[in-house]
Amino acid sequence: MTEQLRLLLPPEGDDWSPIENYKQNQGYEAAAKALQSMKPEDIVEEVKASGLRGRGGAGFSTGMKWSFLPKDGRRPRYIACNADESEPGTFKDRQILERNPHKLIEGLLIAAWANTIDAAYVYMRGEYRGAFENLVAAVDEARAAGYLGKNVLGSGLDFDVYVHRGAGAYICGEETGLMESLEGRKGQPRKRPPFPAISGLWKQPTVINNVESMSHVPHIVLKGSEWFKTIGKEKSTGTTIFGVSGQVMNPGAFELPLGLPLREIIFEHAGGLLPGRSLKAVIPGGVSMPVLTAEMAMEVDMDHDTLQKAGTLLGTGAIIVMDDSACLVRAATVIARFFRHESCGQCTQCREGTGWLHKLMKSVEAGTATMQDLDTIDEVTSFMEGHTICALSDAAAWGTGWFLRRFRSEFEAHIEHGGCPLEGASFEI
Repeated sequence: MTEQLRLLLPPEGDDWSPIENYKQNQGYEAAAKALQSMKPEDIVEEVKASGLRGRGGAGFSTGMKWSFLPKDGRRPRYIACNADESEPGTFKDRQILERNPHKLIEGLLIAAWANTIDAAYVYMRGEYRGAFENLVAAVDEARAAGYLGKNVLGSGLDFDVYVHRGAGAYICGEETGLMESLEGRKGQPRKRPPFPAISGLWKQPTVINNVESMSHVPHIVLKGSEWFKTIGKEKSTGTTIFGVSGQVMNPGAFELPLGLPLREIIFEHAGGLLPGRSLKAVIPGGVSMPVLTAEMAMEVDMDHDTLQKAGTLLGTGAIIVMDDSACLVRAATVIARFFRHESCGQCTQCREGTGWLHKLMKSVEAGTATMQDLDTIDEVTSFMEGHTICALSDAAAWGTGWFLRRFRSEFEAHIEHGGCPLEGASFEI
């Protein structure tokens, strides 16, 4: 079994939240190296060369995103750090915030030096009260120790971190909806262009990365991009925190190299299925990603390219496991309900499409739908993909539509049976 590497998560039972504990484990050594002996542009190139891809869902190159900032020196500049971890099944950022918050702060500090940033705003999911209090305490410690504030480490950089709590809206996890909320307006996505690197927070150049992406930066700077590329696969480098939930013996967060076989994560790290059960379906990256059949899940590796070839995406690395006792129609209905509730309503295809999907799925689950309704679901999802300001409509279409496409016989069985043919089956998120 592949060993957990512990680049982001302390060993089990350890808490590196106190700054003393963090510094005993090479804490802030990368920041000192960056600010005292590296040029900002060299850090950007090092992060780019590492192959670090965003861990928030899209998987875009972190260093490339940084390089998009204008070179005209326009100030102020900001970081908007996405800690609004609202994708169902996802709980990796929470682990960092509760057990290793200084890793995030150090990553933000290095990113600030590399990109001439004045301040970072961490936008945190409102329900994460413990994580919020932990991060605020860590920010205070870092400021008192001279890692935030005026002239950090004698570098001439003035930089600080501010933590902002959201109010429970999934759409604020979308980067432009996040910025709208930070600025005090209704959280809904902005049209692009302009892109955040040019006109982001308060119309100033803005870097947007999530918690895990930023937390990888310190060990890339400390050990180098070549070292980082020895972990994972060529186009999916480093570790990530896989959150495994659902019908497994040992659910939890596992920090492992990208590119491991999905079957190893499920059957070795997560302890396998519940006694007497067989695998039925797996969602590999949060409920917005297309579901995999058991046969597909046993063959794929957990990296961006392999999953894309299999017709799904890595997303947030949130693995949701369903065994043969799970009703997949129920699963698709719950997912449809979630996206209907979380749509901001700005785009017609999303506002109306998510409502139609949920309505149709409820009728399928109740056994009152017709076979024609299944074709209508497939048609509705095709109208929703690629036609809206943000990807929530796509997520709703993928999250529900691929259950139908890959498990159509179970949908048909509900209609023929007049309800769920699986006694006692359920699915909740």
